[in-house]
Amino acid sequence: MPCLHYDLAHHFPISVTMANYPNSYYAATLNSKLETNPLPQNLEVETCIIGGGYAGLMTALSLIERGHTNVAVIEKHKVGYGCSGRNGGFVFGGYSLGPRKLIKQVGEAKAKELYDLTIEGVNLIRERVKKYNIDCDLVDEGVLWANWFKDQSLLLDEQAFMRDKMGTEWQYIEPEALREQLKTDRYHGALFEPNAMHFHPLNYARGIAKQIQSQGGQVFEDCAVTDIDYKSATKIIKTVNGNIKAKNVVLSGGGYIGDLCKPVANSILPIATYVMTTEPLGDDLQNYINTQAAVYDTRFAFDYYRPLKDTRILWGGRINANTKKPKDLDHILRHDLAKVFPELKDVKVDYNWQGWMGYARHQMAQIGELAPNVWYGIGFGGHGVAPTTTAGEILAAAITKQNDTYKNFQPWGLPWNGGPFGPIAAQMSYWWYELKDWMKEKTE
Repeated sequence: MPCLHYDLAHHFPISVTMANYPNSYYAATLNSKLETNPLPQNLEVETCIIGGGYAGLMTALSLIERGHTNVAVIEKHKVGYGCSGRNGGFVFGGYSLGPRKLIKQVGEAKAKELYDLTIEGVNLIRERVKKYNIDCDLVDEGVLWANWFKDQSLLLDEQAFMRDKMGTEWQYIEPEALREQLKTDRYHGALFEPNAMHFHPLNYARGIAKQIQSQGGQVFEDCAVTDIDYKSATKIIKTVNGNIKAKNVVLSGGGYIGDLCKPVANSILPIATYVMTTEPLGDDLQNYINTQAAVYDTRFAFDYYRPLKDTRILWGGRINANTKKPKDLDHILRHDLAKVFPELKDVKVDYNWQGWMGYARHQMAQIGELAPNVWYGIGFGGHGVAPTTTAGEILAAAITKQNDTYKNFQPWGLPWNGGPFGPIAAQMSYWWYELKDWMKEKTE
């Protein structure tokens, strides 16, 4: 394993923190232990949440904040094991289904209402980090949407659209001004989204889990669910470590749900995405990235990256319906990095990893009720940090009978994922859009 160049004294040794997570920069820089107890042979709770990623954790905390504390979160591996602990760390509004398509499907008023729910999610994350003093390297400095193409009308049209239709002010940055922040000739201007952040996603997930525990909830790790009897009034959740009785069940396994609960599992496509971190660059970082904002670009097949606290660059991109990790992933991502910053073509890559996003065919977050008192929050498709927080609030409000906002997501439901043909169709679609990006660039 590469040497970790991280000099913050409060971080635990790699041998302790890496033991139960895949090798990643995030796993190597955990800042505290999370103590969980074994599942009792027979446990009875009011609400059992299956999946210890963001959707499950946020639902649990949202329930607890409403006084509904008899809650258990069941995780097959470790808290944040999946994409919740492996993502790029971007926190901003919106769903995988873009707002323009959202308007076409449900109209302007409903689309804005749905989009605003994710903005509330962004604000709630900010509030919780502060309220609960979660140490997750939060950088509240916005996000840049950098234009890969020369045509500036793309930026100006999007700026006007977001202002007029979504009520969101994004600031236009001219190409010359952008080059002061991103030291590259690759981009042609940008839009700056000020109400956006980035952070250490795994430390955030574990910080939320600690709050769940401290306020009366329970978290059980290394506890795979084998079956769910959800048709009776009292639900029976069978696990490798014992059975759980619950009035309510929430399914939130994301791209790692496997075959659990067929109606939900068969609506999800696990799609791989890739991330790496460079070696620490020290003062040289400012020769490439002279901003604290996170960055992604205007292509469909975009790159995303951000400066880290210890002067590394975290870089991510690409998706693949083949969930097997490429053997040469560090070379693939470094090649992408060099397209933007050619001087870094030989930079050392200390960590590279992948995670499985949960995609639905309609690209919209799936939030709803499968059967009486059986809920799901899944299918966030690579845009899950804020929307999973939104989902937690919506599901908690439904379970406590506070409101029925979840019904806003009924138009999308749980469509079949295509079975064996789903990954093929998803990959062909991605390659088509990638080709369109390439053609647009070549014809400018």
